[in-house]
Amino acid sequence: MVDLAAQAAVEGMMPGQVLARGVCRHLASHGFACIEEFTPDRGKRLDVMALGPKGELWVIECKSSRADFTSDAKWQGYLDWGDRYFWAVDEGFPTDLLPPETGLIIADGYDAEILRMGPETKLAGARRKAVTQRFARIAAQRLQLLRDPGAVL
Repeated sequence: MVDLAAQAAVEGMMPGQVLARGVCRHLASHGFACIEEFTPDRGKRLDVMALGPKGELWVIECKSSRADFTSDAKWQGYLDWGDRYFWAVDEGFPTDLLPPETGLIIADGYDAEILRMGPETKLAGARRKAVTQRFARIAAQRLQLLRDPGAVL
């Protein structure tokens, strides 16, 4: 694995964005589609939302340091937005800080490895439909902005 801070500096990204890229690459290799910085509802911003090949929804929060983790008091509010919840950290992160009842992914900017699956808590049908539709709309809007940067959405 690569030094996260050095990689972030070279690529002009924040360390959490580097982690998210590696997570998205890994999950894509398993048939998932990912959106970074996904907002499922007002006041909530998930680092990565992943939609799996069977319709499963995973929430992944990327933490680049102890301070980043300890300053985040809102993560439990994200549990209700996916079927599984994961932390993504680099190999130097003190993983003993992370709640053991959540999933764990070790990542860098190029790939990741799931070390521990988060427990599955299936979303209610109405919420699943709403989140999946929002996922699709956001993904389509982002694609359109790539193709037409001057578009007004």
